[in-house]
Amino acid sequence: MLFNSFGFLALYLPITLLVFYMLGLRSRESAIRWLIIASLVFYGFWRPLNVLIILPSIAINFALASVLLRLNSGDGARSTSKAVLIAGILFNVAFLGVFKYTDFVIGAVNDTLATHLPLMHIILPLGISFITFQKIAFLVDVQAGRIRSFSLQEYCTFVLFFPQLIAGPIVHYREMMPQFNTVSCRFDKQNAAVGLTLLVFGLFKKVVIADSISHYVTPIYEHSAAGGQTSLLLAWVAAVGFTLQIYFDFSGYTDMALGLARFFGIKLPQNFNSPLRATSIIDFWLRWHMTLTRFLTAYIYNPLLLTLTRHRQSKGKPVFGGRNTTAGAFVSLLMFPTVTTMFVSGVWHGAGYGFIIWGLLHGLYLTINHAWRLTAARLWPDRARYHRVMRPAGLVLTFVVVTATMVFFRASTIDSALDMAKGLVGLNGSSLHGITQHDTGIFADWNMRDFIKMAFWIVIPMAVALSCPNSMQILARYEPALGVRPEQASLVTGTPFAWNISFRWGLAVSAAAAIAVVFMGPSEFLYWQF
Repeated sequence: MLFNSFGFLALYLPITLLVFYMLGLRSRESAIRWLIIASLVFYGFWRPLNVLIILPSIAINFALASVLLRLNSGDGARSTSKAVLIAGILFNVAFLGVFKYTDFVIGAVNDTLATHLPLMHIILPLGISFITFQKIAFLVDVQAGRIRSFSLQEYCTFVLFFPQLIAGPIVHYREMMPQFNTVSCRFDKQNAAVGLTLLVFGLFKKVVIADSISHYVTPIYEHSAAGGQTSLLLAWVAAVGFTLQIYFDFSGYTDMALGLARFFGIKLPQNFNSPLRATSIIDFWLRWHMTLTRFLTAYIYNPLLLTLTRHRQSKGKPVFGGRNTTAGAFVSLLMFPTVTTMFVSGVWHGAGYGFIIWGLLHGLYLTINHAWRLTAARLWPDRARYHRVMRPAGLVLTFVVVTATMVFFRASTIDSALDMAKGLVGLNGSSLHGITQHDTGIFADWNMRDFIKMAFWIVIPMAVALSCPNSMQILARYEPALGVRPEQASLVTGTPFAWNISFRWGLAVSAAAAIAVVFMGPSEFLYWQF
């Protein structure tokens, strides 16, 4: 069931909320149990088999977490506890691997050894990557003693809460369950107003902006995948266009997830903070899919860094020392963990060579950025002048490298991605006419009007992404997400962008909703495929 479908918005959501509020008048427990049932219905609506696949995994993780909880309460069971945790992590990784990567591995074997092993075509459960990371984080937190008690109902509420079930944010038990344990489960005017505004903001971004951009970008990628050579201008249109498409698609999803959770009195963590305004690739990853960055840092990068640091110390080798870091320490303690972490990020996003290349390139970008930070401090001591020059330069450079790398994220094959990459540097020529020789939708009869339309759906969204306040800033006064504070509203205070419960904003949100309904069609969020 899609958030941006009439069935969800007109039937599922109103019914779920109405029953939740009615039960909340009598019993919080009944309302929470209804929410669990409704979340299972949501997850299984598209393909009921999803529920049959995911429930055994949830049950096994609950059993493992219960064992860890008992071991933590005893003495001398630390080694056993670690063994159970490792077993749980391996189970979850294997579970994800079987469903998501089996065909990729078979294909890689066929490519490498020239074999003809048949693909399995295993059904991929919705949101399996997000659910897997969330369960791993839960097991790690239980083993570390950060979670000291939980019930089956609490665990199911945490894992199955439908607003963040399919595509995040990736949440922690300790930031969600205190909210569920104190939420009133009754209708609240402010929560409803904030939730509805976020829902409409997200719906507008998805169906009006992202889907409209897709209409112009998809034919270029299809042309490239069919073996056509993509020229310079069209390659950059495709790269920039897809970057904006996934930007507004994911931003739209995030807003809708936050809004849906707020209807139930729950605040999800902030997950998106205008990443196209980032002035470095490090800054970009602090703004893009923030909860994924948090997870990768806490559960992959930091443990790897700690292990490598202890190993170097045991050998008497120098460790990371800021500006005085040696080349060996930099490669061992920063480059290797960074590239490894981003490799995992690439593999997590999708089973394909393009995702691996995308992750490795971002690992390389981050490494270069860290190296520059270490050397720039010595080369450019005037920090005020440095920031005046490098912030705008960094904004442009970050946008260019992120956009160029997106062709590996979007292209359906490596050959197509390489064709697009060649186009970006002009190796396929600069003509607009090559694509018109193929029947590729709107480009079959290329003319200036089509070019102007396409330019509109790139220039205007770009201006919005770079210059307009984002949803969190507009609603900051009402804390729309965990991590967003009222003082962040200072940017929009005294401007028309300062949101409040008023007739003016009600009219504006209603107009945006009406426009979004006109544009609505059957299109998945891009991150639902992960």
